[in-house]
Amino acid sequence: MAEVTLRVRIRGQVQGVFFRQSTLDQARRLGVRGWVANRSDGSVEALVAGPADAVQRLVDWAHRGPEPATVDSVETTEDPEAEVPAGFEVRSVA
Repeated sequence: MAEVTLRVRIRGQVQGVFFRQSTLDQARRLGVRGWVANRSDGSVEALVAGPADAVQRLVDWAHRGPEPATVDSVETTEDPEAEVPAGFEVRSVA
């Protein structure tokens, strides 16, 4: 199974709605590695690495997010050179 590393930027009402914690829960359930953090511009950024199908499932979930979130857009870019942690973690600010 091919592994991919994506940088994901989520915009909308995505801070203060448990988006980071919900992303952590989804990532652990899917078995992907990386991190998620708030950005100073009000968006959320994540680095997600793992099997392509699992990474895509997390990206698909990010289009909805947790129930109180309102997602306006999700942008993804491949980032094969990124340093990826062994697990998945929540960071305060990217």
